[in-house]
Amino acid sequence: MLSYRHAFHAGNFADVLKHVVLIEILVYLAQKEKPFCVIDTHAGGGKYALDSDFALKTREFESGISRLLGRDDLPQSVSSYVELQKRFNANGQFKTYAGSPLLIKQLLRTKDRLCLFELHSNEFEILKANMKMDKRVACEKADGLKNSLALLPPVERRGLVLIDPSYEMKSDYADVVKTLIQMHKRFATGTYALWYPVIERGRNETLENAFKKSGITNVQLFELGIAPDNSGRGMNASGMIVINPPWNLIEKMKTVLPYLAQVLGENGAGQFRVETLVAEK
Repeated sequence: MLSYRHAFHAGNFADVLKHVVLIEILVYLAQKEKPFCVIDTHAGGGKYALDSDFALKTREFESGISRLLGRDDLPQSVSSYVELQKRFNANGQFKTYAGSPLLIKQLLRTKDRLCLFELHSNEFEILKANMKMDKRVACEKADGLKNSLALLPPVERRGLVLIDPSYEMKSDYADVVKTLIQMHKRFATGTYALWYPVIERGRNETLENAFKKSGITNVQLFELGIAPDNSGRGMNASGMIVINPPWNLIEKMKTVLPYLAQVLGENGAGQFRVETLVAEK
């Protein structure tokens, strides 16, 4: 679990989808005057150098964010994501990729809060440095999937929980559903965004069925693939499962995902899913 380093994958197609959805949720929460709280259970270091040895070893950003830079046909949601990423780069160079913590921080208002969890020692020190002692932000070196439960419900009674584990352990697929059921019992009106990879499709089918049986309602699924499934030999698709999503998110994704599948797909093999996994009561 502690061997995973997101720097190898920063800015790839999975990050594009995850961060487009994340930004849409945050913008929606900020439409109301009342404050909100965001919990990021697997924060990582916060930002990543795309010219580092980690990033250059895989160069996954080249089939992700890099394909969107300079395009003049971006859907609004994708354009907002790209412009936010550009804030961390200057002089026309794009060498830094902002992870979820820094993106969230950029969209917080003075009255909002961010709670970050990271268990990897090196990543945690980097995360603290990137947060620069912001009074709105709390960083904790702990297992976010376990420790974030104690923060619910937040005092604001409004907010988002972002869950983004590495899934290095097969048990993660079951653990995230068990945790979300507990979280939802404590904070039923909160929004929850769960990222998942598609490596072996059977695991994802089990994950989706677990949600359908969980008793949780108002669940939507957004999935982006850049190549056909390949039976455990790498990630060619990933997705977001969102509980209590913004009312307009699914319509926006019906525009965003076909575009991303076309632009990021390999040799015309891009694919997508936009589904209501469990309907709202």
